[in-house]
Amino acid sequence: MNRLLLIALPTLLAACAKPDGEPTATTPAAPATSASTTQAAPAVAPADAAAAAAAAAAATVASDQPKFEKVPVIRAAGLLTKQQWRLSTANDATGQRIDALLVRADKPLQLAFQRSGGVAIDNACNRMSGPFQLAGQAIKLGPYAATKKACSDPKLAALDAEVGKRLQGDFTYRMAFGAAPALELRSSRGDMLVFVGSDTPEARFGGPGERVFLEVAAETKPCSHPLMPDMQCLQVRELKYDDNGLKVGTPGAFGNFYDQIEGYTHQPGVRNVLRLQRYTHKQVPADASKYAYVLDMVVESEAPKAK
Repeated sequence: MNRLLLIALPTLLAACAKPDGEPTATTPAAPATSASTTQAAPAVAPADAAAAAAAAAAATVASDQPKFEKVPVIRAAGLLTKQQWRLSTANDATGQRIDALLVRADKPLQLAFQRSGGVAIDNACNRMSGPFQLAGQAIKLGPYAATKKACSDPKLAALDAEVGKRLQGDFTYRMAFGAAPALELRSSRGDMLVFVGSDTPEARFGGPGERVFLEVAAETKPCSHPLMPDMQCLQVRELKYDDNGLKVGTPGAFGNFYDQIEGYTHQPGVRNVLRLQRYTHKQVPADASKYAYVLDMVVESEAPKAK
């Protein structure tokens, strides 16, 4: 091997010289690699690749999960009342999903805590309300009073009973703070319920609202709007009630209602009396109402009579 190298070296030097004897710069050649020392990158078995992908996906999901922590009771009380809490996940003590609580994907159960010590539950068949109490890392919910509306959907009708079973009594709580706050409630029976928070209307509109009652006629009517030529308007009139809940005064005529009512979807042919919170915009958008309306509860609902 040494002899071969000695013979090759003069030949290389001669090739690097110009005819007039001036040296020529050359780029060193890459060293030859013996086949015995070259190793290909190890192949990844399909099963190993699938396991690696699954592990990466699990890590991503884990990183997206809220990181719950204990919160002092005074801070928790303030945070609870500044958010509306919508049910995100519900599992029993065995880890099984509680389907009976999750029957409304478009309108999940919602908790609204008030500074007065009350809590309201919306998006069940009936609206429920009752007290709540905080003590250390524990919270007590209920008992509740409820409206008496009948629901034709059996799953929605059964939701009220499930709420009374799963969302009443003693719980421990923790909170998480990320893109949206989260509230974890764990019941004494082992159920774990997770709610995701969003700002209350009071927080969004910069102040408390005014309670008003509107009667909504069963049918809408065409109404003139410069941006929506085929617009249909709710027909409404304001109602007045005394402190005992009795209707007072004579209602006026129905008229066009150009605004939206957050939380309310009109069903043609059904007359409703709505209790609303009316908020005043701090800065009124161009060509918009100065008011924002948010549904508090449906006081009366009258469906068409069967013929």
